[in-house]
Amino acid sequence: MVEPSGILTLVVNPAAGAGTARRLAAPVAGRLSAQLPGTAVRTVLTDSLAHADAVMREVVDQALAEPDRGPHSLVTMGGDGMSHLGLNAAAGTPVRLGVVPAGTGNDFCRGVRLPRRMGEAVDAISSWRVGEIDLAVASGSLRHPGGVGRTDRRWLGSVLSTGYDARVNRRTNSARLRLGPLSYAWGALAELARFSPLHYSITLDGQHRDLDAMLVAVGNAGWIGGGMRICPRADVHDGMLDITIIRPVSRKVLLAALATVYTGAFARLPFVETLRARTVRIDGEGLFAMADGEEFGDLPLTVSCRPRALHLLGAR
Repeated sequence: MVEPSGILTLVVNPAAGAGTARRLAAPVAGRLSAQLPGTAVRTVLTDSLAHADAVMREVVDQALAEPDRGPHSLVTMGGDGMSHLGLNAAAGTPVRLGVVPAGTGNDFCRGVRLPRRMGEAVDAISSWRVGEIDLAVASGSLRHPGGVGRTDRRWLGSVLSTGYDARVNRRTNSARLRLGPLSYAWGALAELARFSPLHYSITLDGQHRDLDAMLVAVGNAGWIGGGMRICPRADVHDGMLDITIIRPVSRKVLLAALATVYTGAFARLPFVETLRARTVRIDGEGLFAMADGEEFGDLPLTVSCRPRALHLLGAR
């Protein structure tokens, strides 16, 4: 292997994994330094979502301003929220993104086939192997990734969800009791008790439809909720978005279907429709969107695929 050079910045959410990220940040940085001789490795422990977002954007700005200092790499250590901030900072730039998973869900790593164990993730980053993957970009009146203010464009790596799954996601995020991987399942049961079908207006590559549905999900990588394959055929190398529509069914039928989402087998059920498109516009009265486990904003919004938008360290 050719000895690498350049700058690598490890941005850590110390609270991730109930404090595991704080405890292991120094060993992870040390291992990266040992395996990447000639690369300047620095570590930043963040204290808020806004701080993490600002640090990552500063890393990218520095890389663009100093291209002669060698390759710049941004490595996040935390959960899906940290990787989401990282891809929003690095998308469309030469900066390579690496992910050291330290959260409970790690759906982004699942979807792009990155290791979900810390040691294996460090080894994958240290291989200096870089792959280019597709991302999705949403446009509309959206919350800023850093949590402060608004933006008209925001990148996502996994899934943008609206309807039942979005409401479950919001409930899970706001829950005081954290149950780890079971949190999403608990939220799904709690939300189901009062849920009814919603009316949508969607346009896929110019083809318009009005419909009632339990949910409409738009996938780039396809995973939500700590291992649920809501868009099971999603591929981050095909230049397409995968859309899953669950048409109106009873609460009992929907509950039974949830058990099969973890394997992706639910996509074969008669009330589930799977489609593909390059651009999707979604609207619906009183509806909102979640993506990569984060609040995105109210509908309407448009989601488009951007092929090869991210340079991903350790990609297979």
